[in-house]
Amino acid sequence: MLTHRMYIDSHCHINFPELAGRLPEVFDLMAQNAVSHALCIGVELEKFPKILALAEAHPNVYASVGVHPDHEDCTEPSVEGLVALADHAKVVAIGETGLDYFRLTGDLEWQRERFRTHIRAARQCRKPLVIHTRSAADDTLQIMREENAGEAGGVMHCFTESLAVAEAAVDLGFYISFSGIVTFKNAAALREVAAAIPLERMLIETDSPYLAPVPHRGKTNEPGFVKHVAEEIARVRGIPVEAVGAATSENFFRLFASARPA
Repeated sequence: MLTHRMYIDSHCHINFPELAGRLPEVFDLMAQNAVSHALCIGVELEKFPKILALAEAHPNVYASVGVHPDHEDCTEPSVEGLVALADHAKVVAIGETGLDYFRLTGDLEWQRERFRTHIRAARQCRKPLVIHTRSAADDTLQIMREENAGEAGGVMHCFTESLAVAEAAVDLGFYISFSGIVTFKNAAALREVAAAIPLERMLIETDSPYLAPVPHRGKTNEPGFVKHVAEEIARVRGIPVEAVGAATSENFFRLFASARPA
């Protein structure tokens, strides 16, 4: 178990315009706040080369490859294509994938098929999934079961669902990742989930540039702020923040095994 104080941002978008133009400052703030690593998440195949270049240029940055469920007008992924792109030492996961019935309406069968494609690719290349679910928990879990997503494992990122959903995901072998939302005043129910699930199944993230935690709410989020997520989880669990940092860092390297330093 890692025992020194450090944090890992398991889900960020530092390639997005809000952060890409000031990366030296972003990395400086990470260092100042003991954020040792960050996973930059793919949301469109068209943008993946820049994410991979970022990961190749910085030893403490990793990449994932996938197509976000919200993105309609973009290149549709195939199992073979995802597997080929994931065949790189700095690509540690498949995703962000999943279901989102909040932003999109109508016939979303294409979204469910895209999710299945990602799960099949993750199982084939033996890399974990980064799953997004919003207003679609039942269908998300059903497809995870039908496609044997547990064989690949992964994380339910930016978790905002119920404890029952969290427990169902944990039962399938998945981790639960908390973002700055856990610090929001109206997130009492989510804090109850953060207090209840096993610490050994927990990750922390920023989802930056979005969802900046208190005390930075309303500002552009960045990986250096992930310590505030850890602090809130420590508070609701009644444990030292160092314990949250150590556990979630160890969990990160256990899940994203190819990222673990030699």
